[in-house]
Amino acid sequence: MQLDILNYKKIKKKYLIFLKSQEVMSEPFRDKIGQLNKFYLPISKMINDEYLKDKKTKVIGLCGGQGSGKSTISNILKIILKEGFHLETVIFSIDDFYKTLNQRKLMSKNISYLFLTRGVPGTHDTRILKNCIQNLKIFKFRKSMIPKFDKSNDDRYPKNKWLKVNKKPNIVIFEGWCVGVTPQKKRDLKTPINQLEKEHDTKKVWREKVNLEIKGKYQKIFSLIDKLIFLKVPSFKYVFKWRLLQEKKLRTTSKGKKTMDNEQVKNFIMYYERLTKHMLKILPKKADTVISIDKKHKLKSIKFN
Repeated sequence: MQLDILNYKKIKKKYLIFLKSQEVMSEPFRDKIGQLNKFYLPISKMINDEYLKDKKTKVIGLCGGQGSGKSTISNILKIILKEGFHLETVIFSIDDFYKTLNQRKLMSKNISYLFLTRGVPGTHDTRILKNCIQNLKIFKFRKSMIPKFDKSNDDRYPKNKWLKVNKKPNIVIFEGWCVGVTPQKKRDLKTPINQLEKEHDTKKVWREKVNLEIKGKYQKIFSLIDKLIFLKVPSFKYVFKWRLLQEKKLRTTSKGKKTMDNEQVKNFIMYYERLTKHMLKILPKKADTVISIDKKHKLKSIKFN
């Protein structure tokens, strides 16, 4: 890794300060410097190399199951890209592009009531999302507003709380649990994958609509990604375990806002189960970079495809 010693020291200092700020609910980060050297620096170098090909804005997709660490990793990469490679980075999540509560109520009335629950493809405002990414990539950049979604109220924040992007970024990190997902084959939609589908999607209306959305609008958006990074969790049961941890953290930081109990989390992640398992099958071969995460939530191995 060809990094100036002074830059490395700056990276290390800011990286450790950031990790300390994230250590909530007695969940310490392990092997901090080892993880920095073995994972975060090589990934940042890969992103920098991609940028240097033509020095145009690059969109880096970062996906993985709920609780896999996408937000934390995005922020670490932003620190390294800034301090080590002098690249300006904008981060946003596909979660911030959820349709409003009223829009989802309309979908639930007209298609399937399961669309009231945010999460799956079909519950995002793909028009705003596509326009946003395209604007960040084009040569003639215009100042942008990126939506923010308030999960505790299950609705979009007003525009005065949106993220303002006044300067064209070098790198865009576009993170989200289903970023880069591909459609399933029709035969794979036949059998319900859990209790939710078995009891509430008996005619396959919901899952077929989700699949259709992926096939059309979402593939057009994902085609704008220059490099895709996949965080590979050990299995879906860890998505539940780590999502519970996320909810505990939310309770300590959201100052009395609405959060979910364990049973609600269990029901909520059923909406994500089908596509999470599908991604665990397909993305280890399709993604440009695959980071495997062990059962203790630590980065275990990295593979550049």
